[in-house]
Amino acid sequence: MLIGVPKEIKRKEYRVAITPAGVETLTEAGHQVLIETGAGIASGFTDDFYVGAGARIAAGPEDVWARAEMIMKVKEPIEAEWPRMRKDQVIFTYFHFAASQPLTEAVLASGAVAVAYETVELKTGELPLLTPMSEVAGRMAVQEGAKYLEKHFGGSGVLLSGVPGVMPGKVLILGGGVVGTNAAKIAAGIGARVMIMDVSLARLRYLEDVMPPNVNLLFSTRYAIRKQIEDADLIIGAVLIPGTKAPNLVTREDLKRMRPGSVIVDVAVDQGGCVETIRPTTHDEPTYVVENVIHYGVANMPGGVPRTSTLALTNATLPYALRLAHHGWRRACIADPALARGVNIVAGKITYQGVADAFGMEWSPLERFLKEPARA
Repeated sequence: MLIGVPKEIKRKEYRVAITPAGVETLTEAGHQVLIETGAGIASGFTDDFYVGAGARIAAGPEDVWARAEMIMKVKEPIEAEWPRMRKDQVIFTYFHFAASQPLTEAVLASGAVAVAYETVELKTGELPLLTPMSEVAGRMAVQEGAKYLEKHFGGSGVLLSGVPGVMPGKVLILGGGVVGTNAAKIAAGIGARVMIMDVSLARLRYLEDVMPPNVNLLFSTRYAIRKQIEDADLIIGAVLIPGTKAPNLVTREDLKRMRPGSVIVDVAVDQGGCVETIRPTTHDEPTYVVENVIHYGVANMPGGVPRTSTLALTNATLPYALRLAHHGWRRACIADPALARGVNIVAGKITYQGVADAFGMEWSPLERFLKEPARA
């Protein structure tokens, strides 16, 4: 199979979908890799590394998109890329369709096969291709939140760690999954007072066994959230419902209960966010203020640390990319139910129910598309 890797063109996105080591693995397995010139530079990988691993370099994105049977990306195709998608082309990337109806409609119109990293799901419920970026984003959320608490950024001037004789700051984490757990590790490690809220008692019991004493666990209700935000210096939104929009847990009215200069970092922003007033921002302009509360809504947080993120992402995606390339998407999905869960759109039809539900659109079970089409 010919696999194409275009350069990411989303604003301030520095990651690349594959490392030279990944290219070597694919080419040794008999596949061809065409990568756009300069695609890996921001992650520390120059064209010569890719050539040495067996890739061919394309001068521009048009060649990559036009020739590749499968496109590997990091972020969803943005509007400038929509006309380049074509019928039956496999696009393997993060899509987060439920947060964007225009993107969903563009992919439907293209006839491409959209395999979304974020909905590949194991029997255990684990999301193996979302996990590494959730780990990065959870850890970054604390350092970004701590930065914007500084007074010269408009924050309240609180040092999360505190000092002897002064109380540490309070970090409220909504959701005890991968993002929330990693955020809690960093926040607790610097000495903050940490509260994790979740609706799963089983998860809370697990976290109680593994978290340090300065992390407290609380069952999440609307009443409890309203009470906890009153003295929170940093709120981290970490709620994920795979493939569908995140629930709004903090309303605009709730913000009036918070102290001026408090900070919200909503990691769930690419799924619509769990704070009513959040909207996607960029690394150029990461924050804005509503009701005297600083909102951080960068939708590609891991893109700020591309070296780490690219390596972590490729470690997870490469085995699935190999299956798709070796067997074709249909046979790969028949053999691997986890990968089949990643198929969101096929032949102009939505095959992931959460995406269809988000927009009130028709859902078509994937099974009807898994049979190989008849050849003339």
